[in-house]
Amino acid sequence: MAYEPSESTGDGDGTDTTALALKILVAGGFGVGKTTLVGAVSEIRPLRTEERLSRAGELVDDTGGVDRKSTTTVAMDFGRITIRSGLSLYLFGTPGQDRFWFLWDELSQGALGAVVLADTRRLEHCFPAVDYFEHREIPFVVAVNCFAGARAYGAHDVSRALDLDPGTPVVLCDARDRDSGKEVLIRLVEHAGRTYAARLLDSVG
Repeated sequence: MAYEPSESTGDGDGTDTTALALKILVAGGFGVGKTTLVGAVSEIRPLRTEERLSRAGELVDDTGGVDRKSTTTVAMDFGRITIRSGLSLYLFGTPGQDRFWFLWDELSQGALGAVVLADTRRLEHCFPAVDYFEHREIPFVVAVNCFAGARAYGAHDVSRALDLDPGTPVVLCDARDRDSGKEVLIRLVEHAGRTYAARLLDSVG
């Protein structure tokens, strides 16, 4: 299992308490809510690398369904959230457009797992992220961002539409809501923990 470097803190009585920091990716298609999710849950001011969409970019970026979006992430988003005492998550939001996918390999180094955000109005846009993490055996959950006015689908319907591997969690969320986003991250940490434990048992068996 891969972790980000941890911090060692003293509790005043000579006992060494280690704070665990886990690296999590937030991925998905263009305009699906990755920057919004990172910003909503982060307890620090999030780092954003957004630039305004240009006319030149219209030739290569698919903005169908998100016509009102005026900016795009060109490198990554970064935030941090403390799940409980001694456990923090470092969140790295990936860029959504095809032309920035070369950054994904660098961002995925050392990641515990990933959240793949999905929009049921443009569900096909999250296929590349699903394929990426499945092929690299990085545990992930699919988080359906429930946009206003979008047709509601159940988790089972989304799982079938994406042809997910058995056991891959699908959760419904609101990327703007901190508590909702935090629940998604907790589900991911739990799923990743079970996945790595099962792999460890297989390797020693």
